Amino acid sequence: MLRRLLFLFSLLFLPAVLQGGSHPNIVLILVDDMGYGDLGSYNPDSKIPTPHIDSIAREGLRFTNAHSAGSLCHPSRYGLMTGQLPFRIDYTVWPKQPVIAPERTTVASLLKGENYRTAMVGKWHLGFEEQGYDQRLAGGPIDRGFDTFLGMRASTDIPPYFYIDGDRALVPPYNSIPANYSDGWTKIQGAFWRQGGIAPNLQLEDVLPRFTDEAVGVIRNHARLAAEDPLFLYLAYPAPHTPWLPSPEFQGKSGASMYGDFVMMVDHMVGRVLAALDDVGMTEETLVIFSSDNGPVWYPADVEKHGHDAVAGLKGMKGDAYEGGHRMPFIVRWPGQVAPGGSTDQLICFTDVLATLADITGHTLESDEGPDSISFLPALMGSPQAGETARDSLILESAQGLFSVRSGKWKYINGVGSGGFSGRGSRQHYNMDPGTGGFADQSKKETVVGQPRQQLYDLEADPGETTNLILQYPEVARQLELSLQEALAEGYWKS
Repeated sequence: MLRRLLFLFSLLFLPAVLQGGSHPNIVLILVDDMGYGDLGSYNPDSKIPTPHIDSIAREGLRFTNAHSAGSLCHPSRYGLMTGQLPFRIDYTVWPKQPVIAPERTTVASLLKGENYRTAMVGKWHLGFEEQGYDQRLAGGPIDRGFDTFLGMRASTDIPPYFYIDGDRALVPPYNSIPANYSDGWTKIQGAFWRQGGIAPNLQLEDVLPRFTDEAVGVIRNHARLAAEDPLFLYLAYPAPHTPWLPSPEFQGKSGASMYGDFVMMVDHMVGRVLAALDDVGMTEETLVIFSSDNGPVWYPADVEKHGHDAVAGLKGMKGDAYEGGHRMPFIVRWPGQVAPGGSTDQLICFTDVLATLADITGHTLESDEGPDSISFLPALMGSPQAGETARDSLILESAQGLFSVRSGKWKYINGVGSGGFSGRGSRQHYNMDPGTGGFADQSKKETVVGQPRQQLYDLEADPGETTNLILQYPEVARQLELSLQEALAEGYWKS
């Protein structure tokens, strides 16, 4: 009770703290393909123990209506880094060139301008200028605001596989590895990876521990330097994305097969990072943000077989326009500023991180910085004025190009089907596109004469998107379609 009263009293002096005091260290942890219902703090029926991530929720604020900027890895990361929704640019260029334009403000460049030391560890997936892996890899993290980078170009199932230090391959991928699949799972589940080049110093099962070692080293080195400048660490884990490769100590320990075991391993690695903050005395001065880039690859058949619902009653999965594709666990811990153990249903998007960190550091955004970013700092502070500046609408694009428009309780989808990977709930409903690593949603091509060609849901009454209300509320759908067309008419923006 006393701690709560002290927190409420501190709110009276918050503007002075943010403007006149030292800036907090910031650790942004983004995991890959973890579902809304995988964490115990979001789903009490989860069959996966996640004590370390759940501890962030106990000590911080849990958002229950947070959304990634897209339902796939690269558009989601683009929105997180730039504060701009990815449908405004062509993010499909990532395999051969940078997605983020040199002049675009990023979270890292903004914080670097506020005298932060900026470090990234993990999966970039936003492109480099690839002129050969013995050449400089321009346009990546080092050229977009980060002082240091140790990571990989994309996922651990998308070749070539090699580590990047700064803007150079540590060792080029001059060896090769054959494709791998797991019996009893679809072709995009289990210990799945594509064939291609691989560096001789990289083992896929070692990537997650290696990135954790590096992140812990960044934290310890920052503490050793005892620098006055704060630290920004962006830790982008490529897990529990496929390949699911839990270490022996985690195998068979969850109730959700090898996927759940791998999520447990991810949680353990997050725990190591949190422990490092404790060990060097940085916890009390550090804002920690935890989230996942998009929904899980977990089908209804998997729920039935394993009794674990990775989206906790939502509909859909990775790639989808449905909530399971983009509604994410999102947790913020900030000792002395954010009250522990709280939750909020405030609508937020990954794009809002940039404006929020700008508010925290006192940076005034220019009109071309974070154009789709709205600060959720009032929600963090529990301010009664939160509704005055809060986001109340959102436009997102699915993997196969369906758009969803959120406004208040309403959600409109401008087509039929999932627009992504779930395809009417069938695990066999997708054909792999070997050229892109994507999947063709066969249900998107199926329409029934006389049936609605769009979807409308009341998410307050029906968060599982079970009842299409478009025939009952056609005017609501028309208004949301108009909002979508106005946004699309703005044309493509600079990346």
